[in-house]
Amino acid sequence: MVETLETGRLAAGNAARPEGAAAAWTRASERDRRRGLAGSLIVALDERRLSILLPFGLILGLILSIQLPSEPNPAALGVGAVSLAVAGLLALRSLTCLRVVALLASVWAGLCLLPLHGALWGTAMLERPAYGEYRARVDEILSETAAQKRVILSEIAPLGTARALPIRRGRVVIEAGPDLSPGDVISGPFRFAPVPGPVYPGGFDTQFHAYFDGIGAYGNATRPPVIVSTGSETAPAHVIDAVRRGISARVDAELPQPSAGIARAIINGDQSAVTDEAREVMATAGIAHVLSVSGLHLTIVAGGVFGVLRLLLAGIEPVAARVPVKRVAAVAGIAAAVLYFAISGGNVAAFRSTLMILLVFGAVLFGRRALTMRNVAIAALVVIATDPASVFRPSFQLSFAAVVALVGAYENLRSERLKDANLLAHAWAYGKGVVITSLVAGGATVLFSIYHFQQTSPLGVVGNLLSLPLVGFVMMPAAALAVLLMPLGLEWPFLAAMGWSIDRMLEMAAIVAAWSEHLRASPLLTPWALVIGLGALAWFAFFRDRWRLLAPALAVPLVVLLAVDQPPDVLIADTTQAMVVRGPTGLELADGKAESFALNVWRETYASPIDIAAEQGCDSLACVGTSSAGFRYAIVANAGAFAEECGAVELVVTRLRAPSYCAAAAVVDADDLAARGVHWLKWNASTQKFEIRPAIGELNRPWRLTP
Repeated sequence: MVETLETGRLAAGNAARPEGAAAAWTRASERDRRRGLAGSLIVALDERRLSILLPFGLILGLILSIQLPSEPNPAALGVGAVSLAVAGLLALRSLTCLRVVALLASVWAGLCLLPLHGALWGTAMLERPAYGEYRARVDEILSETAAQKRVILSEIAPLGTARALPIRRGRVVIEAGPDLSPGDVISGPFRFAPVPGPVYPGGFDTQFHAYFDGIGAYGNATRPPVIVSTGSETAPAHVIDAVRRGISARVDAELPQPSAGIARAIINGDQSAVTDEAREVMATAGIAHVLSVSGLHLTIVAGGVFGVLRLLLAGIEPVAARVPVKRVAAVAGIAAAVLYFAISGGNVAAFRSTLMILLVFGAVLFGRRALTMRNVAIAALVVIATDPASVFRPSFQLSFAAVVALVGAYENLRSERLKDANLLAHAWAYGKGVVITSLVAGGATVLFSIYHFQQTSPLGVVGNLLSLPLVGFVMMPAAALAVLLMPLGLEWPFLAAMGWSIDRMLEMAAIVAAWSEHLRASPLLTPWALVIGLGALAWFAFFRDRWRLLAPALAVPLVVLLAVDQPPDVLIADTTQAMVVRGPTGLELADGKAESFALNVWRETYASPIDIAAEQGCDSLACVGTSSAGFRYAIVANAGAFAEECGAVELVVTRLRAPSYCAAAAVVDADDLAARGVHWLKWNASTQKFEIRPAIGELNRPWRLTP
């Protein structure tokens, strides 16, 4: 059954029409397309593409939910549910109206998701540090090097005089100590601290994501803990951890750095051993995606298993005559994808890609089209429903944008298969495919890359064109064969081949990175850039003809006009003494140590070295300086300085509580920093006022700390 926009009623579909009617239907659709945008809209509605917008509705609801001044009111959500139910009943006679109601329901569901997940899996947040002896269960080992481990602990119980913690789980760093596995119960001295907030306004919100992961505190072991009891060796988490460790040990034994770190990242998703130099050069060359287990890796592994098994079974005539070879190979591809996902650490990109592969091979099993925008929508719905906080992570945004763009390009650009072509034609088609894939994925993700990382890869197409043949034909097949042969101890030649391909990839990446050295300037963007990008992506997914390119084309000038940000004149850290002020050479260090986590993030974000100390006059009470932006500031260390400095400068910064009479244009004191975190300030010389942006917005949220 289908519904046409002309009738607005349910009507028999093409299958029920005689051949002449079907031909007329096709001609009518073509006429609709020729009418322009309105005709394209009619065709998209008649092709039932409104369902493709459901994940975008969920995302819109999630965005609205975090923009509210407090948690969504349960009563209001209930009223919304009843209203949608009534609207759904009234829309039963029109399928288009019913789909519009479903789209509105997806927005409502997005409003509900975060409170629901918070109630089920959220945690109380630790508000002040805690020290002492604790016993806890090892839930997960996030990363492990020779020097330290990052571990997730649960069931944290105090021993002796230690203070009880209200948190569900905590993330701790353990240096040295015994080998740990999921399920082990350990005890020892730990220091727990509140989860820090964003390092700059609009930056990664650690508190938000920690809350939805059930992590209420960060900490470290002050000396190596002891194992009280070991977990069950047959537990799935223990088995998977043992397999991952075994793989890492074999890789480290056969390959030197940096090849070993990259091989571990590709095989089991552990990027802790990837060197900073390798990561930087790959990012500049546009091939950093190789480090993260995602669609590229899963497609090569699962697709390789599918293709090889299908070829082998088809070559055995008795088997091919009795067994549905394609379906059997599809089942094997599904098994390979699930196994790879299990040993890869299960990040969001890998989860989304595994779902897509399951849908693709599921379509093969049932004789349906595999690569469709509806399958992308289904996979996105599952990911968002199971982990709504992931929508606000760069990994989800980048992978979702890339997949939508690639599947959309496939819908428009797919061509007939090369059946009898020669090797040169196949090579040309492969190279063309790499170029198109790189251009499409790079164009779709550039906005998100600039916003989150202030980084572009201008020669990413070249980097991918040079490296992807190595990844597809040498690196990934060698990795898969090495893992399969590890139980027999025969992995070394394939690990050697993998290491060789990684070395060549890094060499080519270094060349491309050198070419890109002076082409890497990126603007600062506001969150409106993400909203514009999301709207353009939804438009592109919904339409299917040339009109789908309209919104992406308009997104560029809209971002330039509405979403380009300006750098700050002042940044003030909340948990350290760090403070930078604009000076003649750019941002200069006004207070605090020259090296800290906040300073390093600011250096990367605002492309400023911050290696020069600001010129100031200091005494025992305060330091006073003048910014090249045209304002004077005072950093008050003693309450005795307030009376003089509050009337003499435009900005007063203090780690004390400022008096109410302080009349400077802007005052940032201990209470402000404790409640709102890092502060961003921009001086307006014409109005003689500061624009102030705290890193933490609304405080009435369960993941925020009460000052």
